Formats: sequence, structure tokens, C-alpha cells
Amino acid sequence: MTDPAACTPGTTLTALLGNSQRLDGGAMFGNAPRAVWARWIAPDDQNRIPLACRCMLIEAPGKRILVETGIGAFFEPKYRARFGVQEDRHVLLDSLAELGLSDADIDVVVLSHLHFDHAGGLLAAWQADTPHRLLFPNATFVVGREAWDRALDPHPRDRASFIPELPGLLQASGRLEIVDGDTAEALGPDYFFHRSDGHTPGQILLHVPSCAGGPVVFAGDLVPGVPWMHLPITMGYDRYPERLIDEKAALLGDLLPHGGRLFFTHDPHVALAKVIRDDHGRFGPGETWAAPRRLPL
Repeated sequence: MTDPAACTPGTTLTALLGNSQRLDGGAMFGNAPRAVWARWIAPDDQNRIPLACRCMLIEAPGKRILVETGIGAFFEPKYRARFGVQEDRHVLLDSLAELGLSDADIDVVVLSHLHFDHAGGLLAAWQADTPHRLLFPNATFVVGREAWDRALDPHPRDRASFIPELPGLLQASGRLEIVDGDTAEALGPDYFFHRSDGHTPGQILLHVPSCAGGPVVFAGDLVPGVPWMHLPITMGYDRYPERLIDEKAALLGDLLPHGGRLFFTHDPHVALAKVIRDDHGRFGPGETWAAPRRLPL
């Protein structure tokens, strides 16, 4: 757990919406029955639930850090429909513009892993007969070693979750930092990563210290949203559900006594929540923020 002295005064957090999706609710809630999960997020007539692809912007003195880029708009129309992407424009770029920023203003992009719904926003919006093009021309791209290796050589189970051209574009940028430990040179020593293998090998979850409240952890696909704070709830996409549950219990238990908060990428309604535990010992959300904008940390 972070030392409060490591926080940087003047740092803020903003939740940025990227392109949204609708995916099968049964896949998103693993072995939980529909009668249970439909009370949390209502499905449509195709059994799909709405999901955000939300990104976390940390603005510290002299540095802007973007954690993930969402799914973006890189898919051609038939694949956009297949994967339930709702918008054809690059929503993350619009969200940055609302803050007076562009992708060129980002200094570091942290990628928890390289599945397309977390990294597709690195690419410009699809145009017919135009090759993929990398955005964020001034950013260092940070990714964990195991997640990088997985993207280079996917398992048949999740091969379709990766963008084949993306690793080559990241390497060619000359601004790729592959992380082997729990810190990144591009971020400095005050930020560190929690590691998780339950969803995909080597997922890295950024831990952000705070001077104005509990630390914030970008929860990625370890805890995609509020319903998944309940320990038994996992996704059908998770590689090792039992391991994921153990990792989730360890992270929530670590954050709890420090007033820690989770940042959710996929929750359709809540971006940030304080971790609490009820009288029955179940983890859940305390204070929540739907759309924090330059929230002091």
C-alpha cells in the first residue's frame, strides 16, 4: 500500500468515456444465473448488456497519464456490429477535446493488457482502404511483459481478442516500455502496479496515490464494475476464474483499511467507488462517482 507522502499535490483524476459496447450478459457474468445478474444490469432483447469502455486520465504537474484507451473505432462496420460497438466515431478523442486536450497532449498511456476493448482506442477510426494508424504521437506506451508476450502469441481461446497489427505499430513507434517489475520508468517511483493473471496473463493495474483520499486502483478486467466487486462473480472471458477471485479478494482486502477506491472501465453507470465491506463480510461500493472530472487526488 502506498505511503501518503508519495502523493503529488495538484494531481487530478478524470473519467473519460470511450466507445461503448453491448455484449452478452451471460458471458459477462460467467456462471451467475440470468435471474441474478439481470437485477444488476438489465439486458436488451438480444440478452446483451450495456458496457462502458472508460479510461482514466491522471493529470499531475508536468505529466498527463492516460490509463487505457477503450475499444475505439478501428473496427470496420461488420465487426463493429459483431462486437456491439455503438458509435462509429472515436469517442475518446471527443472526451479529451471536452477537456481542451487531444491525443497529442498525453505523455504516458498505460495498457493493463492488449485486448481490443482496452487498447483499440490507440488506433485512428476506421477508414476504407486505409491501414491502421497509431494515435498519441508523444506518449510512451507502457505494458506488462506477460501481457505483451500474450499479444504476440495468443492462445486459441483469446486469439480473437487481439489486434494483430498493434504490437508492430507499438514497436515501430520507438516509445514502447515493457514492464517486468511493479513500476515503470515513464511513470516514476510513486506509481506502481498490482498484477493479475486470472483474466489474462500479466494484467497490470495502476495504483495511484492520493493526498485527498484513499488511493485509486484502475481495476481493469479484474473488477470490471460494481457487480463484480462481489467475490464469486467472474466473467466467462476469464482465463482462471478461481485465481481471479483470490486476486480480487487480496486487492480489495488491501484497499479496505486505507479507504482505497476502484476505477471501473466497464461499469455503465459508476466510474469510481470506495471499497467497503458490509456486516456479512461482502465487499461492495461505498461512496461512488459517476463521472469525476479533475477530481483532486
